[in-house]
Amino acid sequence: MTNQNRFDSRQCEAFLSVVDRGSFELAAQSLNLTASAVSQRVKALEMQLGNTLLIRSRPCRPSAAGQKLLQHLRRVAELEQDLQSDFAGQQSAAISIAIAVNADSLNSWVLPALSEFLIAENILLEFLIDDQDHTHDLLESGMVLGCISAESQAMRGCQATPLGVMRYHALASKDYCARWFPQGMTREAARLAPALTFNRKDKLQAQLLLQHFGLQENAYATHFIPATTPYNNAIVLGLGWGVIPEMMLNTLPGKDQLVRLLPEQPADVALYWHHWKVQTPRLARLTNTLIKQARISL
Repeated sequence: MTNQNRFDSRQCEAFLSVVDRGSFELAAQSLNLTASAVSQRVKALEMQLGNTLLIRSRPCRPSAAGQKLLQHLRRVAELEQDLQSDFAGQQSAAISIAIAVNADSLNSWVLPALSEFLIAENILLEFLIDDQDHTHDLLESGMVLGCISAESQAMRGCQATPLGVMRYHALASKDYCARWFPQGMTREAARLAPALTFNRKDKLQAQLLLQHFGLQENAYATHFIPATTPYNNAIVLGLGWGVIPEMMLNTLPGKDQLVRLLPEQPADVALYWHHWKVQTPRLARLTNTLIKQARISL
């Protein structure tokens, strides 16, 4: 690439800021510029590359071409941070790394697995939370440098390593079972009884009902509670039946009031760690630590 065709750092900074903050106005505030100036820099970068980089929606998001640029800029930024840190020595400033995880992993094994490493390596992690079937999209879009995902196939330029299996149990409170499942969890009872679903991307309950009772996703009632602790509490309180990872059950308040609805048929979700094949030494060490600890925990 000639000097004339090299990326302008201020234009790239503007593009990254709009993606991270979701709007030109918020990007302008963070960069101490006007929204018009940010827009002009992004437009100049789009003119240079001959592609629309941002979809001007609310929030703004990268286009397909923008995702490719975002992947490149994230990886370059990580390489630069790591190099500066090496030159500065042990007293260097912390570096930031964004990874995508599913909520259940973050609320159970991920932080204990990584905490000592993050402290020792002076790394600041930004966690982006999504369903395990969708975290891979965040890696593909360039928003993160690695992800924990149920997807087994690595995209081009990346590697997928098995971490282990999270086992889920379908559970309900004793009072709920007496009210809705007095004869056990039958097809007709499951059709009428309210379930608990984490969010609209969460398909685990739907898969269980389809597999065991032939019920389609829209054939039963459900609450949506997109936070792990309130979701688990709602099961204990009898609002609905739901699924909880086996590793969370021992420390769950009110666990003695819960009944396993399908005790012989737990749902196993295999998890994989996806990352770019070319990594900085620090991200490679994070990868090794995560894989090692996951295989102990899962």
